Amino acid sequence: MSDRVPADIAEIRRRLEGRQGSNYWKSLEELADTPEFREILEREFPAGASEWNDALDRRRFLALMGASLALAGVTACTKQPKETIAPFSQPPEELVPGKPLYYATALTLGGIATGVLVETHEGRPTKVEGNPDHPASLGACDPLMQAAILGLYDPDRSTTVTCLGEIRPWTELAQVLAQVLEVQAKSGGAGLRILTETVTSPTLAAQLDQVLARFPKARWHQYEPVNRDNSLAGAILAFGEPVDLKHNMREADVILSLDADFMSPGPGSLRHIREFASRRREGSTGGAMNRLYVVEPIPSNTGSMADHRLALTAGAIEPFARAVASALGLAAAATPTRELTTTHGAWVEAVASDLKRAGARGLVIAGDAQPAAVHALAHAMNDMLGAAGTTLIHTAPAVARPVNQGESIRDLCADMETGLVDLLVVIGGNPAFTTGPDLRFAEHLQRVGLRIHMSLYQDETSALCHWHVPQAHELEAWSDARAWDGTVTIQQPMIEPLYGGRTPHDLVAMLLDGAGRSSYDTVRDHWKKGSPADDFEHWWRKSLHDGMIRETVSTNRQVTLRSDWNRSVTEPVAVDGIELLFRPDPSVHDGRYANNGWLQELPRPITKLTWDNAALMSPALAAKLAVTNEAIVELTHKAAPGRVVRAPVWIVPGHADRSVTIHLGYGRSRSGRVGNGVGFNAYELRTSRTPWLAEGLEIRATGETLPLACTQQHHSMQGRHHVRAATLEEFREQPDFAHHLAHEPKSEETLYPPHKYEGHAWGMSIDLNTCVGCNACVTGCQSENNIPVVGKEQVGIGREMHWIRVDRYFEGAPEDPAIWNQPVTCMQCENAPCEPVCPVGATVHSSEGLNDMVYNRCVGTRYCSNNCPYKVRRFNFFLYADYKTPSLKLLNNPDVTVRSRGVMEKCTYCVQRINSARIEAHKQDREIRDGEITPACAQACPAQAIVFGDINDPESRVSKLKADPRNYGLLADLNTRPRTTYLAALRNPNPELESS
Repeated sequence: MSDRVPADIAEIRRRLEGRQGSNYWKSLEELADTPEFREILEREFPAGASEWNDALDRRRFLALMGASLALAGVTACTKQPKETIAPFSQPPEELVPGKPLYYATALTLGGIATGVLVETHEGRPTKVEGNPDHPASLGACDPLMQAAILGLYDPDRSTTVTCLGEIRPWTELAQVLAQVLEVQAKSGGAGLRILTETVTSPTLAAQLDQVLARFPKARWHQYEPVNRDNSLAGAILAFGEPVDLKHNMREADVILSLDADFMSPGPGSLRHIREFASRRREGSTGGAMNRLYVVEPIPSNTGSMADHRLALTAGAIEPFARAVASALGLAAAATPTRELTTTHGAWVEAVASDLKRAGARGLVIAGDAQPAAVHALAHAMNDMLGAAGTTLIHTAPAVARPVNQGESIRDLCADMETGLVDLLVVIGGNPAFTTGPDLRFAEHLQRVGLRIHMSLYQDETSALCHWHVPQAHELEAWSDARAWDGTVTIQQPMIEPLYGGRTPHDLVAMLLDGAGRSSYDTVRDHWKKGSPADDFEHWWRKSLHDGMIRETVSTNRQVTLRSDWNRSVTEPVAVDGIELLFRPDPSVHDGRYANNGWLQELPRPITKLTWDNAALMSPALAAKLAVTNEAIVELTHKAAPGRVVRAPVWIVPGHADRSVTIHLGYGRSRSGRVGNGVGFNAYELRTSRTPWLAEGLEIRATGETLPLACTQQHHSMQGRHHVRAATLEEFREQPDFAHHLAHEPKSEETLYPPHKYEGHAWGMSIDLNTCVGCNACVTGCQSENNIPVVGKEQVGIGREMHWIRVDRYFEGAPEDPAIWNQPVTCMQCENAPCEPVCPVGATVHSSEGLNDMVYNRCVGTRYCSNNCPYKVRRFNFFLYADYKTPSLKLLNNPDVTVRSRGVMEKCTYCVQRINSARIEAHKQDREIRDGEITPACAQACPAQAIVFGDINDPESRVSKLKADPRNYGLLADLNTRPRTTYLAALRNPNPELESS
C-alpha cells in the first residue's frame, strides 16, 4: 500500500506544532494519521497479505527463485581452477568436507578495488566478507559486494562466444582479429579504438600500453556513466595536475559535506564509515565527538548522520560553498553569487566559524556530482585550513590513465560518426544503454566495420555488435586492481568459470598476438618482472594469502594551490525553475546489477523502495504540482529536446523543493529475466554535457498511477518509543536519558521465577549512534542464511523475507526532518511472546537463551508472528526456495537449512556460527573467546554498530555496552526482556546554529 500524501501540508505542520517532545515518524501518511495508515496498524500485514492470491500462479513464483530469481541450471564444471590459488587461512591439502576455506581477493566498483575474503565450500564460493587486513575494507562489506555471489551464479549471464547471434569458437574470433589487425598494422592502427571502463589494473594497463605501442595511431578510451570527471577537473583547476584525495575521518573534528555521500558504496566508503563511527563512539564515552554538516538536495546515508543538514538545490551548492570560502577569508572566492536567505546566511557563518576553530582538523568534501568549481573550492578551503597531512592526503591517481571520461566518449562518438573507426573493441560496460541521447552512441556504433563486445550479459551493446564474448565474473578470474589508496590486490578465482567466460586480459592478449596465453600467466608474469623480492614464489604466495601487495600504496604528493585556481569560474545564473538530478541507484548502481534479485529487493536507504525507480521530490513540490505518491508524471527538459520519460512520483521528506531526482540503471531491455522492464530509463534524459544536473525541468501529471513496492509502512510499531536520541550536551547532563523517554518497568516482575543460565547467555547490542543505514547487515544476513527473494508483487503485500530490516524514522517538519536509522531483528526475548502461543512447540528457548525455530515442527499457524510486537518473523506463503536447480545448490550455505513453504523463519544470531565456534573450542579444550563468534550482520557492518557476545561474561564487549547508560530495550515496557538492545543515538549540534 502506498502512503498517499495529504494535499494540505499546512495541516501537518499545524499538528506538529501542537505536539510536545520528540516525535518520530516513518512516512507522511503516518504523520497525517490517515485512515489508510490506521488500517495497516490494525492488521499484521497490509491488506491482502493474509489471503491466498489466486491471481498469482505457482509457476510465476518458481520463476522468481534462486540466483537472480530465475535459476535455470548449470552444466559447467565447478572444480577449482588448475592454477594454484592461495587460501587465506589454511592450505587446500587440509580441506575437510563441511569445513569452509577462505580465499583473499578483491571486488571492484568503478575500477576501484576493495579487498574481500570469500568463503568456499568444497570449491564453491558461498559468502563474501571484508578482508580485515585490507585498508579499504577493514573487514567490512557493502551490499553490492555481498550480492556478487548471486551475480556469479546468475544463469542469465552470457555463456558462449557469438557472431551475429550464432555460436562461434574462441579460436575463430582470434583468426578474424588477426586478419583485421594485419590490415590495421599498415596504418599504425589508425582505425583501431578500444573502449574500457575505468582501469586501475596495473597488468591490464600495461597490456593496453603495449597495444598502443604496437599501433601508435590507435586510441584507448575509458567511460563509465558514474565517474569522477568533476573531481579530476577540480584537482587540475586547483593544483594544475590530477591528484586523488585520501580523507582521514579519524582525525576530522569538523566535516562539511557539499553533496558528498561518502557513506554510500564508493571508493573508500567502508573505511570512511569506520573512521567516522569511531569518533562518534568516542564522543559517547567522554572523548571528543566530531561534527558533520551536510548540504545536499536529496537525503542520503551521509545526510542521515548529519548534526546539521541543509536541503539545497544542487545548483545552489556552489554559491553556498563560495559564501563559506569567503567567510573563511578566501578573497578569490568572493565572486557574485545567488542571493542567500537569512537561514543560509546563518549556516554560512556558523560553518565557517566551526571550520576556523578546527583548523587542520577540519575537512571539506565535494561530491562527484558537483561541478569542478565546487571541487576547486573544497581544495582551496582545505588548503586554507591546513588540512593536508591531517584530515587528507594528496596522492597519485589510482586510475592507470586519468582522463575526462565524458570527453573521451564524445571523442569516440565523433570518430565513429565520421567513419574513422574500423575496429572497436569494447571491454566491459554497456555504452549503448548508459550514454545519453545527445551522443547517439548506438547509431554511430553501427558505422564501425568490426565491433566486438565483452560483457557478463548479452546486453544492449552486445545486440549492436558483430561479436560478443562472455566475460568471466570477478570471482572466476585472475586479474589485479588498485584500491582507493593505491594498494594493489591480486584477484584470484574462487571457482572455474561456470560459463566458459574470458577475462579482459585474454581479449587484449589477442591484440598482441598472444591469444593462447592465460590470464594467470599474464598477471603472474607482469608482477614477476616488477617484483622487488628475491624469492618471487614466496612473494607471490604471500601476496595472494594477504589479499594485497603492501608496497603498492600510492605515493604522497606535495601540491601547491595555484594562484589562479578560481580562473574558470563564471557568475552563476539565477534559475527560477526546477532542476533534474541524476544519481546512481543505491542498489543497481548504473544498471550493471539490474539482474540481481537481492539488490532489486533490497529496500533503498531513505525511500525504502524496491523493484523500481521513481521521480523523487519534496512534499512542497508535490503539493504545488497536485500529485501524490505513485502518480505518473512526464518529465522533459530543454537540454534533451523531444525526449520524454514517464515516471511515478515518490515524495521524500527533506528533499530540496526545486529539485527532482531520478536514479539511473533501470528501464533495461536486455539485462536478463529479472531486470528487464523494471522501472524507467533515466538515461533517456541524461546528456553528456549535463550528466548530473539538468535545469529547466518540465513536469506534467498524466492522471495515471503505477503501484510501487515500498516497505516503509511494513511491520510498523507506531506509537512506541523505538528510536531514542539526544544531543551530546543533553547526554552529558543526563547520561541515562534513554530510560526517561519511555515508561519502562521498574522491576522484572513475573509469575514465574527467572531462568538462570549457567553457561553462555548470548546477546547483542546495536549502536544507533554509529549506524548509517547502509543495508550491509541485510544482505549479509541474506547471503549467510539462504533467505529467498519473493518479487515485487509479494513485497507489495508485505511478504518480504529479510530477517533484518533497517527502519528509517523522520523527526520534525517534513521540509527539514532529522533522519534516524534502526536495524530491527529478532530480539531473542527472555519472555518471548511467540513461544507460549505455538501449538506445536516449534519456537522454543535454548539453554543459552536463543529463541530457536524448529522448522520441521512448524505447521504454519502464524500465531507466533501475530503475538510478536516487533514483527520480525517471516512466513513462507509460497515455496520461495528451489530445491531442484543445480545453481541453487551452489549458491546456498550448506550450514543453514533451506526452508520450505508454510514455515516461519527468523534470525537466530547465526546459530550455525555459534555451534561452529563451540565445536572448535571443545576440540581445543578451552572456552569460547569473546569476539570469536561474529554473526553475519555484525561482520558486514562497516560502522561496527552491531556487537555480539556472552552477557554472562562481565568482561565481554557486549556486557560492557549493555552497562552503558545509553542502553535500552525496544518495547521493554512490554516486559519481553529482549536480549538485543540498543544504544541511544547522539548528535553534536553547533550551539550557534541551534540558537539561530
